[in-house]
Amino acid sequence: MNSTDTHPRPSLVLGSTGKTGQRVARKLQQANMPVRGCARSTPIPFHWDDERTWLPAVRGTEAAYIAYAPDLALPQAAEQIASFAQVARNEGVARLVLLSSRGEPNGVRCEEAVQASGVDWTILRCSWFAQNFTEGAFADSLRHGTLALPVGGIPEPFIDADDIAEVAAAALRGGHAGQVYELTGPRALTFAQAVHEIADATQRPLQYHHISLTDFTGTLARHGTPQHVTDLLAHLFTELLDGRNSATADGVQRALGRPARDFRAFARESAAQGVWAPVLAG
Repeated sequence: MNSTDTHPRPSLVLGSTGKTGQRVARKLQQANMPVRGCARSTPIPFHWDDERTWLPAVRGTEAAYIAYAPDLALPQAAEQIASFAQVARNEGVARLVLLSSRGEPNGVRCEEAVQASGVDWTILRCSWFAQNFTEGAFADSLRHGTLALPVGGIPEPFIDADDIAEVAAAALRGGHAGQVYELTGPRALTFAQAVHEIADATQRPLQYHHISLTDFTGTLARHGTPQHVTDLLAHLFTELLDGRNSATADGVQRALGRPARDFRAFARESAAQGVWAPVLAG
């Protein structure tokens, strides 16, 4: 965006109804920056498997936040992101910011697709989101008192999605071109330790159980989870949670000049909001 522009072009936020997308859009709005949020259900819809939706979403935007759904691990992700990046370049988009993941081989290919786009780029290579405990199936399990997953004593430096959003919004505004930021929390916790933190914050006797992958996938099947979703979750809980991503990184500090938010602060704030209020029998 030129300083002489009287009507600055909006930043496109893909996945604007998702964990990070909604927060990125909000951060930009709080900075009085124009935003175009797109997802499957938005007025200007966007769907990765329908290229007809890409151009209307991109046209007239200055920068784009790319959150690929459902996950970068899918084999078609890199090709689709490369194609989208060329559409964006052809439409004059100046900056691309990619939400990536740590230790994901296919994620590296997706990053390379953005880096080869010919426009300024920033890569946000993230650890597991703390918000996985507050939004979705984990939260429902915790409201019932127990979380059971096929993950043992492997620590993960959970990152607050609000930190991701703040870095993304800064990159969309400019000044972070060519940077690869590894975004993690300031300390690594096992899933059992994370549940203990939540139990301490809620003052509830929450339990974590390490179960086998077979038991986990069997439970998903009994609940009617589609096979491709089950396969993806099995990949995430085994290959990526094998210790390769346990180390913390300084991406938040490098990008924002402050430490990443600690999981304990996240848990206490979420508990105060009643996220894990117990389900009452009856």
